[in-house]
Amino acid sequence: MSSNLELTAAPSEQATAPENEATASAPSEVESPSPLLAQSAPTARAPEPPSEDEADDDEDDDDEADALDDTGLGAVEEVLAAAEAQDAAEAAADEEVEQVPTVLEPEPEPTPYERELHAPHVRSTGEPAEIDPDELDPDALKVVLRLHQHGHQAYLVGGCVRDLLLGRKPKDFDVATSAHPNEVRAIFRNCRLIGRRFRLAHVYFKGGKIIEVSTFRANPTELEAASPAAAEDEGDNGGDDLLITHDNVFGTAQQDARRRDFTINGLFYDVSEGRVIDYVRGRRDLDERFIRTIGDPEVRMREDPVRILRAVRFAAKLDLDIESRTYAAMEGAVEDLPRCAPARLLEETFRLIRGGVSAPALKLLDALDALKLLLPPVNAYLKQHGKEGEKTFYAFAQALDRRVAAGEPLDDAILLAALLVPISHSGPPAEPQDGGRPSVSQVVEELLAGFVQSARLPRRIAERCRMLLLAQRTLSGERRRKSAAFRRHPLFGEALTVFEMSVEATGEGREQLEAWKAGEVPPPRAESSEGEGGSEPGGQRKRRRRRRRRRSSGEGAASAGSSGSGAGEA
Repeated sequence: MSSNLELTAAPSEQATAPENEATASAPSEVESPSPLLAQSAPTARAPEPPSEDEADDDEDDDDEADALDDTGLGAVEEVLAAAEAQDAAEAAADEEVEQVPTVLEPEPEPTPYERELHAPHVRSTGEPAEIDPDELDPDALKVVLRLHQHGHQAYLVGGCVRDLLLGRKPKDFDVATSAHPNEVRAIFRNCRLIGRRFRLAHVYFKGGKIIEVSTFRANPTELEAASPAAAEDEGDNGGDDLLITHDNVFGTAQQDARRRDFTINGLFYDVSEGRVIDYVRGRRDLDERFIRTIGDPEVRMREDPVRILRAVRFAAKLDLDIESRTYAAMEGAVEDLPRCAPARLLEETFRLIRGGVSAPALKLLDALDALKLLLPPVNAYLKQHGKEGEKTFYAFAQALDRRVAAGEPLDDAILLAALLVPISHSGPPAEPQDGGRPSVSQVVEELLAGFVQSARLPRRIAERCRMLLLAQRTLSGERRRKSAAFRRHPLFGEALTVFEMSVEATGEGREQLEAWKAGEVPPPRAESSEGEGGSEPGGQRKRRRRRRRRRSSGEGAASAGSSGSGAGEA
């Protein structure tokens, strides 16, 4: 399982450095704060008399200062750097990880007295191994077999076993073992422990690869139900609250399999024996292509409602059907989603998008009536615009899925912006913030701000997403912008990627896209001209007089516009 943890300096040191750097380069003039983060503006330059062409290019900026203007290029990098520093500071305060050296020690070579490390191609019965050892990750094999050497049980578990049996290539390999976290750390020198409530061991290898090792655990609900005190508690409160609040009880391999969510994820693989261990009849459901909970679906969904999102992701990703009782339990547990940690819900939602299955997954969530809790603006957009709105929104989602499936690297800001483009276009922009900062539609502003505040969406991602959405108006020709300055913007390439997906989804704006790619300035859209100041007969844009900025008292009024325009200036 991959991890974003950096093996460099301590988190506190990483957070302090950007903050100090941002403080040292703080400008003298401060712009009004954005909805997500207080932003700094670069030092003001001495005003220069604008030429006639510049006045025409900038006439749309009289009433609204764009965050993508050429005068804000330096501020964008400062804003994103400040957001990243604040995210790092919060992560350092919230995350409990064991600090390790920057350079991890290499794995020691086995001594002559240790058992030979190998995974057999042929089982002891003479039959071939159920999974070809050549398809297994060699570093995961090292972890499993090293644990065997030290007398512990260890198996490959979960998604990697499921995917290999389905003929798919696993994204990562996880290991479950009888060894406790501290015992795993003692065996591997290239290991550190992470997690506060659920302790895990991460074993690091070259290239940043991480093999995640977890200790066998039992389902705390089953243990509590078997205890004498549970009957008394159930009589007192009715036993209605099944939500799991602690899940760090060590157990056996069979208990660990039974506590997992779905049968297809409860399969273990014993590499030394070359056989699949199935405690929960997951092989049957894989053959029948069903997603089924382990145990009573009503109980399992209410124990952890995030399993609703996981079932949706597996159904969309693996093209499996959800068993009828499991689906009914998912419908009943949707109301419990707000009880889950917002950060977990957001992460599972992003995993749907990152996996290239956002279109079918979001359709299934909409059928379950879960979008109103996970993505309220998306739910409102679909309800308000009916069939036409669904067609447009899912066209964007499908365009995004095609790019993800093609292997194009897209960060979370681009993924989120691509899905929010139709929503940001569906309503008028929000009122500019104090000081004239532009905003995207109010629902999008509220969504991003809510993600930052409650779901721990990194501020840097929220700010980048917001800027990418603002840039779409310029790329589509709704707003005019000086081409050279706009192309120098740090987010121009990413904004153009989002615009390409918009063109692919709607078929509109292809001429503007080709012009931007060719290094030209696309002509303004006729409808935007009419909406912003009207037009002359024949389709020509009506030029508005550009309001001159007030000059300092020493410069006088000689450079004012046409006669009489500066009569009221000091």
